[in-house]
Amino acid sequence: MTAAAIKLVELNKGFGQTPIIRGVNLEIAKGERHAIIGPNGAGKSTLFHLISGRYTPTSGEILLNGERIEGRAPYDIFRRGLSRSFQITNIFSRMSVFENVRCGLMWTMGYGYAFWKVVEAEKALNDKADEILERIGLTARRDTPAGVLTYAEQRALEIGITIAGDAEVIILDEPTAGMSTTETSEMIELIRTVTEGKTLVMVEHDMGVVFGLADKISVLVYGRVIASDTPDRIRENADVQEAYLGTEYLADA
Repeated sequence: MTAAAIKLVELNKGFGQTPIIRGVNLEIAKGERHAIIGPNGAGKSTLFHLISGRYTPTSGEILLNGERIEGRAPYDIFRRGLSRSFQITNIFSRMSVFENVRCGLMWTMGYGYAFWKVVEAEKALNDKADEILERIGLTARRDTPAGVLTYAEQRALEIGITIAGDAEVIILDEPTAGMSTTETSEMIELIRTVTEGKTLVMVEHDMGVVFGLADKISVLVYGRVIASDTPDRIRENADVQEAYLGTEYLADA
């Protein structure tokens, strides 16, 4: 039997006397696009921080491709095949778009932190960076300082950096937050393209994005998963309607 890409077993996280994540059990299959939704304060960002190694759980297990990773450092988890983006754009604003992507590639392509190498002369590295720029639609902005990109372009760049690590599991934290309708539509297509064949886990408030991308949706309320199912079944789930979305909201989505 093939191990799940991500498996959470009785996962708990508290801060002081306050429980945030409470006994979460969840399996995300390899190659699945999985959305985690829930009201503000449900614990979605905390759950992402636990999976990516920023937080250590109070108790429980986190497995990546069958291997326990709870308590490991974020860089160690990245090397084991999981890459994430953040809710707040996380780029090197003074570096060019191309240099940002190239930095994301260096460890994966065996350059590590070998600063004595003249990376401008490394053809394979630079060609791969240009390939990623083409995939995310930023070739024309190649030499532009990342800090002057539009917000939507910065989010696309961050996704480019995220996929540069060639991870099999990609987790995105609100990838379309703050975007216009047109920008959101373009981002949906970008995410669909660059995560083809990979496992995608995302937190997203825009139900149009969720129902347009996800193969499966899990609903987190007060630190517990109250439902995990296909989009159609989540839309019809009475507990989800009562706890979070509402009948009219689901119908619109």
